[in-house]
Amino acid sequence: MKEVISFPHLGNYYIPVKYLLTKLTNLEVMESPPITKKTLSLGEKYSPNSVCIPFKYNLGNFIESLDNGATILIQAGGGCRYRYYAEVQEKILRDLGYDFKFIKLVSRDKIRIKEAYNIFKNLNSNLSFYKFIHTFIITIFFIYYMDKIDVIIRKRIGFEIEKNSFINLRNKMYKDFYKCNNIITLTIKYFKYKKKFKKLKIDKPNNCLKVGIIGELYTSMEPFSSYFLEEELAKMNIEIKRYTDLSYLLWKKKLITKYMLRKTKKYCKYTLGADGLDNVYRTLQLSKKYDGIIHTKPFGCTPEVGAIPIIKKVAKEKNIPIIFFSYDSETSNEGIITRLEAFNDLIKYRKENK
Repeated sequence: MKEVISFPHLGNYYIPVKYLLTKLTNLEVMESPPITKKTLSLGEKYSPNSVCIPFKYNLGNFIESLDNGATILIQAGGGCRYRYYAEVQEKILRDLGYDFKFIKLVSRDKIRIKEAYNIFKNLNSNLSFYKFIHTFIITIFFIYYMDKIDVIIRKRIGFEIEKNSFINLRNKMYKDFYKCNNIITLTIKYFKYKKKFKKLKIDKPNNCLKVGIIGELYTSMEPFSSYFLEEELAKMNIEIKRYTDLSYLLWKKKLITKYMLRKTKKYCKYTLGADGLDNVYRTLQLSKKYDGIIHTKPFGCTPEVGAIPIIKKVAKEKNIPIIFFSYDSETSNEGIITRLEAFNDLIKYRKENK
């Protein structure tokens, strides 16, 4: 029987992950079906009640993949409660009667090159260390260039003249990136598309509303889990700033943690866990140039629950409006839209009366 490997969704990052697995394993790679209410329903049905909602999305992804023929599942792990996902999810899936191989890529919260190489070597006996490193580096650049383009898109998509022009060009870019076999070609394509995105016609006023998104990483990066928050903001003609992306989590965060502690020493003596410290620092930064802040998290996310009182204090001192969204399986899309519209009216009123 042919082996089929699959993995959970996280925004559009399934594209570089699929690229990496295809190049390294020579197996059939199946991305999970796009996340829907069915995905959440499956995950919720078989998850512990107290577990955070990203766990339920991931579990639902795995169930759908196994039902579609996957024989190998891979989970990253590392950080916060995410470090425990793999063991618990594997136990649940085996109790449900599924037969599969389960791979945990990250151990002890860090990606160790030799351990990762051995994992992929077991899946592909012909894999050389050179090819492993080369493919891994290309994938890192793939992710980095995706994130750089997304920064441009968030600033401009709310003011596009031709509907879906940014999304259509981005989808075309992903297909071109996927065909690249070396960093030079990938970099050339990145600069080519960067120019194209900046040439797309927009009608953006100089004094447009600007909103920053902070909060827990999964609800920041997976559109379905935040009820397509960025899409709704774009419909309201708002420029969007989001700090958390995969590039930030993989390397940027480590480089600036000590700097963030210094800048937030009035409020934080410790890192608070996960992205708690990061979001206090981001509140300080956004208060200088932005009109409002949106904080997102799964219901019961401990690091963010600990950070919220500090974030509220900072926002009050800096006089910047902030709204908090806490998502669970009972969250209503209509409720989200209503609160967003009210928040939009508030920051618009404040801007007009300054």
